[in-house]
Amino acid sequence: MDNLKGKVALITGGTKGIGYGVAEALLNQGLKVVITSRSKDAADEVAEELASKTNSTGSIIGVQADVRQLDSQKEAVDQALKTFGQLDIVIANAGLGHFGSIEDLTSEQWSQVIDTNLTGVFNSIKASVDALKISKGYYITISSLAGTNFFAGGSAYNASKFGVTGFTQAVMLDLRKYGVKVSTIMPGSVSTHFNGNEPSDKDAWKIQIEDIGELILDLLKMNPRTLPSKIEVRPTTPPSSK
Repeated sequence: MDNLKGKVALITGGTKGIGYGVAEALLNQGLKVVITSRSKDAADEVAEELASKTNSTGSIIGVQADVRQLDSQKEAVDQALKTFGQLDIVIANAGLGHFGSIEDLTSEQWSQVIDTNLTGVFNSIKASVDALKISKGYYITISSLAGTNFFAGGSAYNASKFGVTGFTQAVMLDLRKYGVKVSTIMPGSVSTHFNGNEPSDKDAWKIQIEDIGELILDLLKMNPRTLPSKIEVRPTTPPSSK
């Protein structure tokens, strides 16, 4: 994209982890940002925190939205358009995981993972596709290396992320004729609160949330003739390699 300053990005699940890191990176580059959370209080609190941290008052809002509900995602997109007048970038980041043997995984856990990680990605683009066609914008999904590498105890998470990877690649083929760019990023271990982790010095070997923010900026700044449609990114030296 030419001249990122003033572009508008919507980030689902933007109050912590990867979403938070991406929001901070975009604000520091002069973009306007909408972050969503299922909690209105969390969305407002983190939006205020990021505005102060990046000296971006007036450039970020928090919106309550549930990616599992298409109408909720449509309302988030409408709020972005009403507040900032356009929508140029959508980052489908919201996700969760339940892990365990198929013998123990419940149907409720399965539904929570699929509805959030996969259906939520579908809802995010369905709600925003018209706006992105107008802006010739960019749709980015956060998949995982678990979207290409399966493991025991990961049936629900693997299914959701394999789905996100395939879904995003198909959407890329659907939308490139409109000038809309579509990519999926597949991170390995990232230092976040995911799955009960508490980020600390022990996570120094992992990908950091600001690294994903920098990667997304690189994608946005890339010459529009080139599209990295599927990006795998992993820690350079995990503990097992030392």
